[in-house]
Amino acid sequence: MKDNTKYIHGYPVFDETTGASSIPIYQCSTFKQESIRDSQPYTYSRFGNPTRHALEEGIAAIEDGRFATAFASGMAAISAVLLSFSQGDHIVMCKSIYGGTFQLVNEVMNRFGIEVTFVDETDLAEWEHAIRPNTRALYLETPSNPLLSVTDIHGVVAIAKDHHLMTIIDNTFMTPQFQKPLALGVDVVIHSATKFINGHSDVVAGLVITNDEEFANQIVLQQKVLGGILSVEDCWLIMRGMKTLGIRMNQSVSSAEKIAEVLENHPAVKKVHYPGLKSHPGYEIQKHQATSGGAVMSFELENQEAVYTFADHLKIPIAAVSLGGVESILSYPVTMSHACVPKEEREKQGVTDGLLRLSVGIEDTEDLVEDLMQALSYVKVSEKV
Repeated sequence: MKDNTKYIHGYPVFDETTGASSIPIYQCSTFKQESIRDSQPYTYSRFGNPTRHALEEGIAAIEDGRFATAFASGMAAISAVLLSFSQGDHIVMCKSIYGGTFQLVNEVMNRFGIEVTFVDETDLAEWEHAIRPNTRALYLETPSNPLLSVTDIHGVVAIAKDHHLMTIIDNTFMTPQFQKPLALGVDVVIHSATKFINGHSDVVAGLVITNDEEFANQIVLQQKVLGGILSVEDCWLIMRGMKTLGIRMNQSVSSAEKIAEVLENHPAVKKVHYPGLKSHPGYEIQKHQATSGGAVMSFELENQEAVYTFADHLKIPIAAVSLGGVESILSYPVTMSHACVPKEEREKQGVTDGLLRLSVGIEDTEDLVEDLMQALSYVKVSEKV
C-alpha cells in the first residue's frame, strides 16, 4: 500500500460499530465496567481512550512501526523519552537542536543526574568520540531546527549498534512522507504532531513511535504517571489532518524547492539553509536517506534591521511561532524557537540575529515567490568592496 492510500486506509479510520466515516470522539473521563471483579480494555481516559488509541494505531501504521503513544505536546513526547533514562546515564545529542529540547536538557535533566554531550551532528567522528561507558543513547534531529543541518542517519545508527546504544530521532520536519527512520534502523521516532502531521495549526500534540516493545511499555508508563495525555478532540483533529498529509506535503515541498532557489540567488540573502539545494553541505546524504528536502528552510539576511524590514513588508506568510500549517509561517528563531537559549549558545549554534525560518504552506507557489521578492526589495543591500 502506497503512502496516500495508507494515510486513509492503512489503519482503523472508520467506526466498526456504526460505519461512521471517522472515529468517534469518546468524550469521557471514565468507563462503566461490566464487573468490579474483572479488568477491561478501557477504564479511565488517562490510562487509555478509544479515540486516542485509534490515533496511536494510525501514526504507528504510517511510520511503519509497531507501537505509538500520543502526548499533549511535542515537548511532552520528548520529555517522556528523555526522562525514561536514569541518574548516571549519558546521552549524546546533536548541537543544532530545538530550543525547547535544549532547555529541557540544561534546566531539568541535569537536576536528575542525566548527562548530555552535544556534538557537531554532521561529523560522525564526534558522535563516536563522545561515547562513554555510561552512554545509553544517541539523539538526532535531522534536518535540524532551525539551521537544517543534515545528520547521516545510517552512520549514526551503525555507531550506535557497534556500542549497543539506542537511537532516537525527532522526525518532525520530514514526516513519514519523506523520511522513514525506523526503516533506516532508528529505535525511537518523535514527532511534534502540532506541525505537519496535523497540518492545520489548530492542535498541540506529540507522538512517540518504536518497534521496541519494552521501551514502548516504558513510554506508556511515562504517559500514565506524568499525565501528559492528548485530549480526544485533538486526537480526532490529527486523524483528520493525517488523511491529507501526502498531498499537503507534496505541494509544500514543490513550493519550497522553488523558493529556496530564488532566495539563494537574491542579493539581499546571505545564505539559504535548505537540504534540497545542491549547494547544501548535506545534500547528498539527504538524498540517500529522504525523498525530498522538506518544506522548511532558513535563510540569513544581513542583520536584525534587515529582518524587521523584510518581515514588515511580507503579506502572505504569517509571522508566528511553530510551523507545518497549511499557511506559510515565518519565524524568527532569536525571539521564538530559540529565545530560551542563551545568546552566546545561540550564536555558537549559528542562530544569528539575521536568521529567519520559513515553513512553506500550500498556497500557490507563484504568489509566495512574488510576495517574498517584493518584501526583499525593501531590504538594503550593502555594497561589496
